[in-house]
Amino acid sequence: MSILRSFNIGVSGLRAAGSGMGVVGDNIANSGTNGFKASRAEFQDVLASSLSGVSGADQMGAGVRLGHIKTIMTQGDLTRTDNITDLAINGGGFFTVETAFGRGFTRDGSFHFDKNGVLVNGDGNNILGFAANDKGEIVNKLSPIQVKPGTIPAKSTSDVEIDMNLDVRAVVKQFDINDAENTSNYSTSLTVHDSVGTPRLITMYYNKVENGTWEYHATVEGKDAEGGEVGKIYEMASGKLKFNKDGILEEEVEDSSSFNFADGAQPDQKIKFSFGETLKEGGDGSKASTSFGSASTTARHTQDGYAAATLSSLSFNDDGILTAIYDNGEAMDVAQIAVAKFENNEGLFKMGKNMFKESKTSGQAAVGKPGEGGRGEVLSQSIEVSNVDLANEFVNLMTGQRNFAANAKTLTTADQMLQEVLNIKR
Repeated sequence: MSILRSFNIGVSGLRAAGSGMGVVGDNIANSGTNGFKASRAEFQDVLASSLSGVSGADQMGAGVRLGHIKTIMTQGDLTRTDNITDLAINGGGFFTVETAFGRGFTRDGSFHFDKNGVLVNGDGNNILGFAANDKGEIVNKLSPIQVKPGTIPAKSTSDVEIDMNLDVRAVVKQFDINDAENTSNYSTSLTVHDSVGTPRLITMYYNKVENGTWEYHATVEGKDAEGGEVGKIYEMASGKLKFNKDGILEEEVEDSSSFNFADGAQPDQKIKFSFGETLKEGGDGSKASTSFGSASTTARHTQDGYAAATLSSLSFNDDGILTAIYDNGEAMDVAQIAVAKFENNEGLFKMGKNMFKESKTSGQAAVGKPGEGGRGEVLSQSIEVSNVDLANEFVNLMTGQRNFAANAKTLTTADQMLQEVLNIKR
C-alpha cells in the first residue's frame, strides 16, 4: 500500500537528514582543528518502481539516502606563530609522515623535535624530508628529518676564493721573502683553518713580474709554521696570475701549495687559491679578479674551513629548508621538508588525528620539494587552520533542521491517513 510506503520514505528522509546533521556537527566540532578539511553531505534519490516501465515520468521514488561525504580540500587560513617548527603549506600538497599504518599525509604542520633531534608531529610520528649531504647540499633521498646533537668537527681550509684588482700601473719587482714588504707591490691578510680547526693568519704578497703577469706568495709567520723561527715569515704557496691587454684574468698557474702549520696540525695541507673564472676556463671576466689602472684592492675573500662548534639554533626558511646555526658562525643546511601531491585529493582516506592515507581513488603520492611541480610553498612559523566556514555551517544546521521537520511531518500525515483507513471498519 502506498500509505505504508510513505512511512518508509519519511523514515529515509529522517535518516538522511540525521546523517547530514552529523556531517555538519563534525565540521563545527573541528572548526578549531589545525589543518582540518571540512566535509559535505551529498544525497541521492532512491527509486522503487516504474508504473509503465517506459516513461521516466512514471517512475516512483522510494526516498533518499546519503550517497557521499565529500571532503572539501580548499586552502585554510594561515596564521603566524612564534614556534620555528610550525610549518604551513600555501597551495597544494601534504606533509609526509611515518605512521603505524604506513606513510600518512597531513596539512597540520604543528611539529617539534623529540629528544633524539628528530622532527615529529604531536603524536610522535616522524616527518619525512630530503636530507643534506656532508657539504650541506640537499639530495633526493627521503628520510626522517633529524638534527644530530653534539659538536661538529673542524674542517681544514682547502679552497680560498679572492676577488681583487691589481694595479696595472705598478712597477715590476722581484720578490724576496726576507724583505717581503719592500719587494711586493701589494699585500693583504686572510684567515684559514688548519686540520684541527685552529685559525691561522696568512699574508698574501703580490708582485708584478711583467706587463700582464703577477705572482702571489702565501706566507705565515714563524710561530704558525712547523719548526719556524719567531719573527720570520715562511712561504707556503705561490703561483702566477696572467691578464690580457684588457685587464681580464686569462689564466691562473699554481706553482706550489704545502702548508705545514705548527702545534700538531696535519702536515702538507693543500689550499687552492682561486681568483675567479678565467678566460681559459670559459669565463668572460665578470666573475674574476682584474688588473685595471686603479689602486690594488681586495673586494672580498672567502674560505671553506671552520673550527669545531656546537649547535646554537635552528631555523626553517620559506623553502622548507632546515638550517642549523653553530656557535662558530657557520650555517649548514640539514634537510628540506617533503611535500606530497595527489591527482585526486578528495579521494584520500581519512585516518583521524589530522591524517590521511592514499587510496585507489586518490592515486599514489608524488613526493617532491616545495614549490616544484604544482606543489605549494612551505611557510615557516605559520600554521594552516581549519577551512570550516562557521557561518555556512550554521546555515546548514537550519537547513538540516527544516528538512528533518518536514520529513517528520510526512510520517505524522501518513499516520493520520492510516488511522482514517482503520476507522472505516467502525
